[in-house]
Amino acid sequence: MSFRPAGFRLAVVRYAVVLVFAMSSSLVLAQEAKAPAPATSTATPTTAASAEHPAEATAAVKPGDATAGAGKAAVCGACHGMDGNSTDPQYPKLAGQHESYIVHQLTSFKSGKRQNPIMLGMATPLSEQDMHDIGAYFASKSALPGVADQVLVERGEQLYRQGDTAKGVPACMACHSIDGRGNPGAMYPELTSQHAQYIEATLKAWHDGTTWGDDAHAQIMPGIAKKLDEKDIAAVASYIEGLHASDGASGASAAK
Repeated sequence: MSFRPAGFRLAVVRYAVVLVFAMSSSLVLAQEAKAPAPATSTATPTTAASAEHPAEATAAVKPGDATAGAGKAAVCGACHGMDGNSTDPQYPKLAGQHESYIVHQLTSFKSGKRQNPIMLGMATPLSEQDMHDIGAYFASKSALPGVADQVLVERGEQLYRQGDTAKGVPACMACHSIDGRGNPGAMYPELTSQHAQYIEATLKAWHDGTTWGDDAHAQIMPGIAKKLDEKDIAAVASYIEGLHASDGASGASAAK
């Protein structure tokens, strides 16, 4: 079985690419202006760097600063919404997503382990601290609630809360929690109120062989998605969109 992922909207893509080049160009110029002269000392690179720039040599990445991240995340708003609530369902909501998960995905985009030409351009100029600040900003926001298709709720709830032992599919809540809040320590993302269209397209891509890296963590969902058919994917994606943290064990029941 093969699925075709949803395409990008041309106008948004062009706008995002323009922003990427503008941001990248300014950062490159700034970095060139600040670049120190080549060292002539016989000291090792690490020692020389420490002597010339002790603050930089000892600086460690700090936990994300949501205030600093607000400005850094402004460019993300073109697709994901200024508060992380995207209005176009082909782009995921980032509001409420865990800082650690956002950092991990941005790192994967920057390294090319997760393939996406737009996000590669967005992530490349970012430092690790930038990623943490952006992650903290979106983590401080709340996802706007979605609704599920009542026709799909029964099967979607079964897959999310019980899984399907006959197909070898584990319950989604085993990793993503009973209310979809995920597990930041294990970098399992929040799913609460995520767009059904985005979830469906992502599961279909995994079903058809797409992976988001070569580490063991990145292999989990493709292996599960391959066991789901098209109806299962549509059902669980719709259920997740209607999943609210306040629902607790009752799950999603609002109809579109």
